[in-house]
Order: sequence, then C-alpha cells, then structure tokens
Amino acid sequence: MKIALINENSQAAKNGIIHDALTTVVEPLGHEVHNYGMYTAEDEAQVTYPMVGLLTGILLNSGAADFVVTGCGTGTGSMLAANAMPGVFCGLVIDPTDAFLFAQINDGNAIAMPYAKGFGWAAELNLQDCYRKLFEGTPGEGYPKERAQIMAKNRGVLSDLKSKTCHDMLTVLKNVDQDLLKSAIAGEKFKDLFYENSKDEEISDYLRTL
Repeated sequence: MKIALINENSQAAKNGIIHDALTTVVEPLGHEVHNYGMYTAEDEAQVTYPMVGLLTGILLNSGAADFVVTGCGTGTGSMLAANAMPGVFCGLVIDPTDAFLFAQINDGNAIAMPYAKGFGWAAELNLQDCYRKLFEGTPGEGYPKERAQIMAKNRGVLSDLKSKTCHDMLTVLKNVDQDLLKSAIAGEKFKDLFYENSKDEEISDYLRTL
C-alpha cells in the first residue's frame, strides 16, 4: 500500500515527528510512505487545509496513493476539506480506538489527526498506536463482528451516495480556483512523487498544464 503523508502549514514543523511515527509502524508491514510535506514551517510552498483536501482528492483519485494520512491543528478542517472531494472517505482520528473503529466500521481511505490540540508529552506514541490500529489488521471486518455485513452494506450505500453528489476529480480540477490548485501542487517533491505513481493519465496530463 502507498500511504501519502500531507501536513498543512500550521503544523508543518511536526512533519518529521509524524513521518517517523508512521514509517516506524507501516514500513515493517510492507507499506510505502510518500511524504508530500509540508516539511518545515519555512517551506516556500505553503499548504493550507483547503489545499490538503485538493491534494488528498488528487492522490486518491489518480491512484498515486492508496491511503492518505493528514491533519491540522484539530484535524477537523483537513477532514472536512478531504471529504469535499469525490471518492474520499476521511475520518477524524484522535486516539487508537478511533483508528480501530474507523478501519473496521468505515474502512475509509484517509484520516485527519489533531497535531496541536492534545498533542503533548508522548504524542509520538499515540501516533504510533493509532497507525498500528489502522494498518496492522484487515480493514472492514466490522465491530462488533456480527454487524460486519450490514456495515459493509452501509459503506456501499455511502459510496454510491457520494458518487451521485460529487463531480469526478478531473471536473473538480478544471473548475476549482486554478491559483489555489497550482499552490496545492507546488510542493518541492510533488512532481517526483506524483507523476511516477499516478495511474490516471487524464489527471496527470491536466496537472502538467498548470
């Protein structure tokens, strides 16, 4: 699995802590982590939480990533922005119980975490525990197990509902503020990471024109 990490500007200084916690857990499980930044608060390309939503939509809809780990001060803004995109099902994860239940019940493809609120002593241990609950087991098995079938059915209903209420990603990219979009993909490693891994030529070709 290709797991993308995205940090917005208010919490960019914590990218190293988050990246270390994520790789510590998921790389031994055979997953790859692609760090899209921001890497420091002084990065030239500044990513706001609405841009996090655009980036999440681009990465998941193009197949450049299978899962996105993101967040902001409270996690809420990044979650809302991500869920505004087609095909993105992003949960707010604060603790390992949230992570486990989101993986087993909702089986989404992105999480947003709070990197300021409640981010204190041993915060990196909480991050690692959350990532273990997300990625160690088989997602979508349900909790409690006896409700797995109805949970899977509801996920399908939600997916169908979202497909009816959202435009496809290419249409989104063509209609959003183009300056906002250009800023969202201006990260120093975006080109190297994205174009090598994207499976959608239409999305890739459109972004190359910007």
